[in-house]
Amino acid sequence: MKLSHITTIIKKSCLATVLVASCTGSAWAKPDTSATTVKAEAIEADVIAWRHHFHANPELSNREFKTAAYIENYLKGLGLQVQTGIAKTGVVGLLDTGKPGPVVALRADMDALPVLEDNDLPYKSTVRGEFNGKDVPVMHACGHDTHMAMLMGAAKLLTDMQDELVGQVKFIFQPAEEGSPEGEVGGAEIMVKEGVLKNPDVDAIFGLHISAATDVGQVRWREGGIMAAVDPFKIVIKGKQAHGAYPWLSVDPVTTAAQMIMSMQTIVSRELRLVDDAAVITVGAINGGNRSNIIPNEVELVGTIRTLNDEAREHIYEALPRKVSAIAQSMRATAELTLPLDYSYPVTFNDPALMQQVLPTLERTAGKENLIHSKPVTGAEDFSFFQKEVPGVYLWIGGKPVDVAPEDAPAHHTPEFVVSDDGMQLGVELLTNLTIDTLFAESQK
Repeated sequence: MKLSHITTIIKKSCLATVLVASCTGSAWAKPDTSATTVKAEAIEADVIAWRHHFHANPELSNREFKTAAYIENYLKGLGLQVQTGIAKTGVVGLLDTGKPGPVVALRADMDALPVLEDNDLPYKSTVRGEFNGKDVPVMHACGHDTHMAMLMGAAKLLTDMQDELVGQVKFIFQPAEEGSPEGEVGGAEIMVKEGVLKNPDVDAIFGLHISAATDVGQVRWREGGIMAAVDPFKIVIKGKQAHGAYPWLSVDPVTTAAQMIMSMQTIVSRELRLVDDAAVITVGAINGGNRSNIIPNEVELVGTIRTLNDEAREHIYEALPRKVSAIAQSMRATAELTLPLDYSYPVTFNDPALMQQVLPTLERTAGKENLIHSKPVTGAEDFSFFQKEVPGVYLWIGGKPVDVAPEDAPAHHTPEFVVSDDGMQLGVELLTNLTIDTLFAESQK
């Protein structure tokens, strides 16, 4: 779409409707709530040791080479079929029971962040790496170390009982959830493109994220959108340079940018049905000019859009170009909008039918009193790319010690981030029991 004062560049199709399974005629049958619940006490020490190893040896996105090798050796030791090099460093283990049944996938992310750890832990990270050409500290500041350890624990339990199971299980260890370095691609989107959900074709997928703000033992769940779609954007505003003392000789891109920033907030506050789901438009960077007395030729805005349903996402895709175009025209400037800028994640959408099917599993495993029907969050997760292809459920599990006040819990992606080892046993049990119940759901109709 090219207008007289704005060029909108849509770099890829990213508004595909999220697949929702219908309860009528669905393959998902209500599981037997009297089913055996697998416990993980016997391997808890191993899970903790794996977590500590990963935390002390973190690797950045698309650089998880040693992490991948460690996981590969472990999965081969369990006797699983193993594929490596998927989306550069991804690892997939396949458990084939040899009996007909569904294919269930479980996913954990592997990458760490360029963050300097500020915790006094015996397994504290002192690792450094390279990110976008810069030497940086490296830390598991979002809990991916626990995710890998929990999935390894589930792989152990399920492999040990494979004679009692049906169907097949894929254990997906995914790189680059936090985003690839500049000039690279990676993560769940690339794993899907490279066929991770095929051969055999996955019927359902589950994932967990540990939460530093949720008590150990608790599980947060939600049907529908649980985490937001993310769409970064860039606006380049071009005007006419002039001396700051003579603004009438300029076409001022700075004041044009200011008006755009304020106006785009009215998309959320005046055009979206916020009683349904929240949305966010944030400008995170403004670049332009170099002196106090010079009005520059050009200003650049970089920001992010977060939405929790496709209707709001589509509306913003229409409204942002409209706002930018009209304001640029009113100020005699020109503007170019790039949307999305470099990457784009869909809504992390829990299939309603599958979510209802597995609620009894959550109740048996965690206890009904520990289940929290959660509000969605405006953070994003590329687990959503798996959910676009097959029905999936994504859950939050507690990692905060119960004696720590919520306001004292460290935030994710910070140097102080820490979660308790005590939360992982429940994670292993959830992954295991969700898999078992889903494998047998077809036969329990």
